[in-house]
Amino acid sequence: MSLRRGRPALLTAVSCLFLALLQPSAWASSPPEKAPVAASAICNALCDASDPQSAPQDRVPVSATIYGRTLQLHVDDTDATGWASIGNGSPGDEVWLDRSFDGGKTWSDGSRLGATVTPSGNSGWRTLMYNVDDWNTNGVGALRACGKAGDRDEIACTGWARSNWNAGSRSTAAATGLMMLYDRDTGLFEKNGWWTSANALTAVIDNIRVSGMPSYTYAISNTYEKNLGAQGQNFTNDYLDDTGWWGLAWVAAYDLTGDSRYLSTARTDADHMYANWTSQCGGGVLWNENMTYKNAITNELFLQLNAALHNRIGGDTVYLGRAQDEWNWFRNSGMINGGHMINDGLTDACANNGQTTWTYNQGVILGALAELYRATGDTTLQDTARTLADASTTSPDLHTAGILHEPGEGDGCDGDGPSFKGAYVRGLGSLNAQLSNHPYNAYLTKQADAAYNNDRDALDMYGPHWNGPQITPAKGHGCQHSALDLLNAAP
Repeated sequence: MSLRRGRPALLTAVSCLFLALLQPSAWASSPPEKAPVAASAICNALCDASDPQSAPQDRVPVSATIYGRTLQLHVDDTDATGWASIGNGSPGDEVWLDRSFDGGKTWSDGSRLGATVTPSGNSGWRTLMYNVDDWNTNGVGALRACGKAGDRDEIACTGWARSNWNAGSRSTAAATGLMMLYDRDTGLFEKNGWWTSANALTAVIDNIRVSGMPSYTYAISNTYEKNLGAQGQNFTNDYLDDTGWWGLAWVAAYDLTGDSRYLSTARTDADHMYANWTSQCGGGVLWNENMTYKNAITNELFLQLNAALHNRIGGDTVYLGRAQDEWNWFRNSGMINGGHMINDGLTDACANNGQTTWTYNQGVILGALAELYRATGDTTLQDTARTLADASTTSPDLHTAGILHEPGEGDGCDGDGPSFKGAYVRGLGSLNAQLSNHPYNAYLTKQADAAYNNDRDALDMYGPHWNGPQITPAKGHGCQHSALDLLNAAP
């Protein structure tokens, strides 16, 4: 498994640019038509505009055609670089690279990298070699080859692909795909994801734990420091489920790093939720502090967060008491229906509202009961969790051909819904890991194999349908973290 390496000690931005401008093309007797711009030149193990002739590897992950020409993206996995070629053409054909740091959604002012024209007497040509990633700024990148035939206006491009760095397994490749969608400026995923960013960060943290690959640990402190003062501060806001997701993310961060500030923030989040525990319907936490709705997901998160805090704070009785009060209320609230599935919430008359049995409602409760069992040793909690898990893993409303789907699952990766399945398998995985016989290994493996085989592109980016088809160009951090949660949970 290849991990991100640090800045070479003897290379500076100035020397990299100088070297890049001096590098000759292996196929050209003159410089490329468009030389690299100083602001976009990147130096990792090699500098941008290195000569492909020296590359120890040449892998072609994606290709395309235009007017009979063949466009190929070539990747040198040894040095995490790539170049583009055009073949079966004529003099005057143009070829270049695009480089993206958001999974191919956009590409920077340094696009058309190495743009060059097939010279007289040749039927093919290639660019110089450019870095996939920017290790100096934690930019997780992707490349594609583009070109056009002579003076025709039409342009063709290959799909996006990258080197196999930080992709030594199915899960680390998915983690790298997710980190392509991480906005280093905001510390969130895709600039403005809030509670979904909490889930995405949790998936990244879990992957560091299960895979041992530490490359993306920087995202934890970056997210924390850039968002601690956002919204209601300390990752709180009016929506108590949002607060719960962030609280659990910081518990995971504390488990990985041992940094006490993350545990302190998780306590603040739990206390904020508890301030919205009311006597309506006999107890429970409000969904929104300005509304009266009591729903399942908020109270499941409250249960898990408080039990988790007790398990990490020596001598605690407060958070354990809150967790036990929550479970005693929740199991008698009526939200668990006769089929052992959990509906969305309660009516104003405090009865099950019969609304959708979203997958995340079936999954978070499993992680919550696993934490409460760890706190108390009460085996009835595991028995109840098994009953709930058996119902959801076999529910015909949640599966097609045995593969999990969200009720009303659409073809996009935007919004809240694409995150739900990730929360489900994360909770199921926590329960499965705690049970000595790991009864859900086969289920999780089946889901992971389906997603990997049917819902993955050349960037190891996943769409909304784990059993396919892979929707192009649907991608987003909700779909991606859900797939990563699945691959983290699968044995």
